[in-house]
Amino acid sequence: MQPRNMSMSGVVDLAAVKAAQEAKAKAEQARAEQARQGGGGAVPPSSLVIDVSEADFERAVLQRSTEVPVVIDFWAEWCEPCKQLSPLLERLAAEYSGRFVLAKIDVDANQMLMQQFGVQGIPAVFAVVAGQALPLFQGAAPESQIRGTLDQLVQVAEERFGLTGIAVDPEAEGAAPAAQEAPAGPYDALLEAAVQALDAGDLDGAVQAYKNVLSDDPGNTEAKLGLGQAQLLQRVQGLDPQQVRKDAAEKPGDVQAQIAAADLDLVGGHVEDAFGRLVETVGRTAGEDRDAARVRLLELFEVVGSDDPRVTTARTALARVLF
Repeated sequence: MQPRNMSMSGVVDLAAVKAAQEAKAKAEQARAEQARQGGGGAVPPSSLVIDVSEADFERAVLQRSTEVPVVIDFWAEWCEPCKQLSPLLERLAAEYSGRFVLAKIDVDANQMLMQQFGVQGIPAVFAVVAGQALPLFQGAAPESQIRGTLDQLVQVAEERFGLTGIAVDPEAEGAAPAAQEAPAGPYDALLEAAVQALDAGDLDGAVQAYKNVLSDDPGNTEAKLGLGQAQLLQRVQGLDPQQVRKDAAEKPGDVQAQIAAADLDLVGGHVEDAFGRLVETVGRTAGEDRDAARVRLLELFEVVGSDDPRVTTARTALARVLF
């Protein structure tokens, strides 16, 4: 069950699966058997996202994949990009309403599954369709690309394997948690106050205003971007650019010097330089130094925005040096 190289277009490889017809026949047979046993009824939305371990993988993923495509999210608690991707996948699972099921696998607790799928870095996302394992993508990709991949998965699963998904009963027990949406509080005034504070040079006020929004709405994209920018400006305020760059050039092993130089790079619009500097620092350090460089790089990703192709490229480079 070893998938091929990962890419956002990996799902199109479904058409090349040699055992497609056999898999489709097995899926149809499994659905028929389930129908005879009285299964296949509507499920609550809470059943669309499940935690899976090595012990229940066969039942929860392989057997379930004869009814509906199962998307697998390989994640870990320490993985910062996972904290962005996993909630997005959970939201999309609810939105797609039974056209796929999301299985979350903690790699720290399920090393064997990680090895079987050939996972090189996380977050990593695969699909299992009628027992066939397929690579989808790696890293916290933009939502638009993820939607495109899921649309391809759903389409080909239906056309190639006859999998049309499962029925979801929004009134069933457990529906409320999955159906809840992020609060749409009155944040316009707070966001405007943050912008005005930035314009006035009141960085502390801007940071606090953005934090006030995020305390109620942690997923607010505008507030996250604004907070990252305000905090970046706070960090470079009062720095001597010449001295910072001199220190970074003369002390390549000084992580704090490289972090400060990366901040200045980004403020000056040199995005690739900032990212490249920190990726190199992560690659040649270890322990707390490495973690400090990695965390700052993730913070700079937030400043630029996850949809920026330079962030996508840097995430890939970071994954290579980490794993």
